[in-house]
Amino acid sequence: MTSNATTPIAPDALRATLERTYAGSPFLRAKLDTAGVHPSSIRSSKDLKRLPFTTKEEIRETPFSEYAAVPLDDIVRVHSSSGTTGRRTVCTYTAKDIDDWAAMFARCYSYAGVDSGDRVQIAVGYGLWTAGAGFQAGSERVGAMSVPTGAGNTEMQLEMLQSMGSTVLCATSSFALLLAELVEKRGLRPRLALQTGIIGSERWGDAARRAIESQLGIETFDIYGLTELWGPGAGIECGEHAGIHVWSDYFHVEILDPRTLRPVPAGTVGEAVITTLTKQATPLVRYRTNDLTYLYDEPCPCGSPYPRIGRLSGRSDDQVKVRGVIFLPAQVDTVLAELPGCGSEFRALIDRDSDGRDSITVQVEAEGRAGLREELALRLRGKIGLRVDVDLVAVGTLPRSERKTQRIIDRREL
Repeated sequence: MTSNATTPIAPDALRATLERTYAGSPFLRAKLDTAGVHPSSIRSSKDLKRLPFTTKEEIRETPFSEYAAVPLDDIVRVHSSSGTTGRRTVCTYTAKDIDDWAAMFARCYSYAGVDSGDRVQIAVGYGLWTAGAGFQAGSERVGAMSVPTGAGNTEMQLEMLQSMGSTVLCATSSFALLLAELVEKRGLRPRLALQTGIIGSERWGDAARRAIESQLGIETFDIYGLTELWGPGAGIECGEHAGIHVWSDYFHVEILDPRTLRPVPAGTVGEAVITTLTKQATPLVRYRTNDLTYLYDEPCPCGSPYPRIGRLSGRSDDQVKVRGVIFLPAQVDTVLAELPGCGSEFRALIDRDSDGRDSITVQVEAEGRAGLREELALRLRGKIGLRVDVDLVAVGTLPRSERKTQRIIDRREL
């Protein structure tokens, strides 16, 4: 019988984190009281299902002083989400939280083969966004040389790649693709020492991976994380590239059906729901990430003791309904990866005509070979279940971003 999708959890660890949370956080204490759950009643991992869910909206709307589970004097830093889907979500950190985060991130670098001999170019955002601070702390923890270029400024990025001899590039997939295209166009690859790419902050497909790897001549690793869960560094692929290892000694993952909130079997796509085990300032209790993934049921061939989730297939909150059919960007990704002549970049425009009829136009960067538009439209219809208009555009036409790329533009007046 196939087991439910959940990572291992020790009842003592769960009870201990709930006791800290209950004692320190007025907001989470009230949630637990309302649910009729006291930390002392947690006897086994089966009791996890008794705990209430927490959402991003709740963290956004709750003053950090009411959510934090430690005295405010113990908070040494704050970070926030990028705010791409709404208001920023502010999270707090103790000194131990930051140390734990650096340890997790160092583990990520080690799984990607990065060590003290590497030079790590960190081309992600600094400041309130968690990415820059996390990537740099992990790099320094493994003893690598950090090159903190930050996001944007492609000319400076290319200059530093060459002059610093950077061996590792850390970036979003969209920004890594932009740099890869410039390297290819200018014939810079022989001047680079790059070997590894650590790519995160947004879901990216196999087509983007192939383009980045081929143009830069590197091996890429998909890294996982979210602001509420420290930030990036909560998991990464190993050299097998068969799922993302997640650090079950720091947090617990359940995979639930996003509609029924019931457990799904291992191997079945659902929403990742996270409970932290060590986080002090902003603990998470059954936090709904909206990330769609699945749990592997078997050990990884690499021998790692840490469980694996699948690379993200999307988010439960970025799916839209068109004529009653659910549409996800991952559906387009899958088709593009299978069809020669298509690039990895696309954008879906959703409109509604005067008669109230919805339509999808998918703009795709492509070489424009004969018959490609018709073949792509046919495959997209088969994958999505809707007729899709296809607009082929020149490579480099669609916007690239150093942060998260908006794939769906819903122009309907709802």
